[in-house]
Amino acid sequence: MFVKTNESKAAAAVRISAALALGKRGDLSVLLRPCFARTQVWLQAGKYVAALMSDLPERNGWSIARHAGDRTPDKTQRLMNHARWDTRAAMSVVRRFAAAGLDEAARRNRRQRGMRVGALDETGQEKQGSATAGVKRQYLGCAGRVANGINTVHLSYVRQGTGHALIGARQWIPREQAADPVLSLATGLPPGLRFRTKGQLAIDVCADAYADGLAFDFICGDEVYGSSTELRDFLEAEGQAYVLRVASSFMITLAAGTRLTCAQAVRRLLKDRRRWEVRSAGQGSKGQRWYAWAWIATASPRHCLLIRRHLRTGELAFHYCCVPEGQVLTKARLIRAAGLRWPVRRVSSSGRTASAWTSARHGSTPRSCATSCWSWPPWRSAPSPPPCSAPAPIPRRHRRMPPASRPRQTRALSRSPSPRSSASPPRSPPARCLRRSSSTGTPGPAATRPAHAGSTSAHG
Repeated sequence: MFVKTNESKAAAAVRISAALALGKRGDLSVLLRPCFARTQVWLQAGKYVAALMSDLPERNGWSIARHAGDRTPDKTQRLMNHARWDTRAAMSVVRRFAAAGLDEAARRNRRQRGMRVGALDETGQEKQGSATAGVKRQYLGCAGRVANGINTVHLSYVRQGTGHALIGARQWIPREQAADPVLSLATGLPPGLRFRTKGQLAIDVCADAYADGLAFDFICGDEVYGSSTELRDFLEAEGQAYVLRVASSFMITLAAGTRLTCAQAVRRLLKDRRRWEVRSAGQGSKGQRWYAWAWIATASPRHCLLIRRHLRTGELAFHYCCVPEGQVLTKARLIRAAGLRWPVRRVSSSGRTASAWTSARHGSTPRSCATSCWSWPPWRSAPSPPPCSAPAPIPRRHRRMPPASRPRQTRALSRSPSPRSSASPPRSPPARCLRRSSSTGTPGPAATRPAHAGSTSAHG
């Protein structure tokens, strides 16, 4: 696509990016058509995705309705709460669409060897009350404290040097809410829903990705997923390499059966500064992220412990790693995989959350569509999202009053004088206004081998 303009290159890049995003959004919409039984629901889902891709300063029911050209949020609410469409098939389409686009861009940019990482993360959002599916007083990363809110487990497909997209999501439901039939009915949970930990939800989204033919060089995640023995066993059974964060109290087995925590292993085996190597974990918002890295061999030849140390504060972070037989096991490769998890955190926070189980399950697919379209190169390198103006305001003389409820209609009819009993013309009811929203490096001494204490099988 070519644009002839006298404006700056940045403005031209934004225009090209907008046109490309719209084109890919149309392609994805065509692929999603078989997942919807009714055309009206399919069209409304397209409007919802367009609103998520826009530059709306606030995304709520009224702002999305205004962007879509609807007078009220009723159509969007029906899409999220009551409309029937195959969410699993739609997510599968989005998953394959995003992975194919990122792989194609990597080949076009001659980055076929770029690492493919599946990044597990969770997104929390504060909620008020107790009628929301999955709501509980818990620690929320978005708030940085313990608060009332919900958590959702996400899986993102990351292609090194190319882009990333959201390809799977599962909402976490507390045990007490899933076990209580009254709470389950109040929050709209399906009957027979069983409690599943976040590690088990991560297994579900990874299994869906494998069923669609996706392959990853590594699966990465934070301490919530590194502490899940069930998740680690599942990945090893699938022959999947992983780099998972673990706590300092995580137990590893060294040679001769010696069991130590991660913190104890660092104090005993990494006293020598020559065992640490300064490397970049990748490009961040403020430039290269430089850390000191070291690794420790375990009793298993395919497992090791990767340690990251902050250069200024000395804070330590521990990663338990597994690389199956036949795959390359190097410290540089593990460091690249650990650094590719961070950029995906901002992807899973787009869009608005819902209160019911059905709407939360329906809402994850449009958010994945939006991130898939915007993460597809080359427009992900544009300076900013394309400006998407809201529809023209409706003239006051054409605005319709919101439909009155049945009791109000009855009272209005009972108060209206009959033309036969009174000669004066009936008075018109007071005008009501439509409710509107107010949104307006230098490498250090290299350690070529992991620190170990003898022969090399790890047990977490």
